[in-house]
Amino acid sequence: MKQGSRYDTAGLEENEYEPGSNNSVLKNLCGITTVAGMEQAETLALLKATEEMFDSFDQDHSFSAEDICSMHRAWLGDIYPWAGSYRQVMMSKGGFPFAAPAYIPKLMDNFEKDILARHTPCQGDDDTVALSLAIVHVELVLIHPFREGNGRLSRLLAILMGLQAGLPMLVFDEMEGARREAYFAAVREGLGEDYNPMANIFKRIIEQSRSEG
Repeated sequence: MKQGSRYDTAGLEENEYEPGSNNSVLKNLCGITTVAGMEQAETLALLKATEEMFDSFDQDHSFSAEDICSMHRAWLGDIYPWAGSYRQVMMSKGGFPFAAPAYIPKLMDNFEKDILARHTPCQGDDDTVALSLAIVHVELVLIHPFREGNGRLSRLLAILMGLQAGLPMLVFDEMEGARREAYFAAVREGLGEDYNPMANIFKRIIEQSRSEG
């Protein structure tokens, strides 16, 4: 997918563009040269991977950093050669810097021990589940471990955690469109370990998902 308009990057193979794409599509295994073509390929691959994940993790599963890498690889492995591997490039969005690549392995190790081990398997009432979803989502997005697909992978993990808690498939309208700025503001609040704004978003997501499920 096109990165130049969304992210500032500098680096290695992960920052190379597909020949003929006018520097708009990352170098890929499919030879895709258009943003629309890549968006379609990534979306179809995510739908397929999501279905596969339903059978990969049960209600008693405690997620790990390796699970996160495996999920990323299952989704994008046929598109990008670096899928499932932690990024090697610096990334920022809107002037907000994500974790430096050198720190990602340790951050993901801590994420597994301090966050995933405490909040998965995901169980409890809606308020408890919303807070667990918020903490896991914010912390994973802040680490931003991969070159591409971090937000969508974080949503996939939220879906799987929600299923563990007995929720229907989560609907993420609260993170889209005109609500995106409020969503990004909630992510930034997580820097100070204030997860309440994101928990409130997930409460609304749970409510909408129940009404539409």
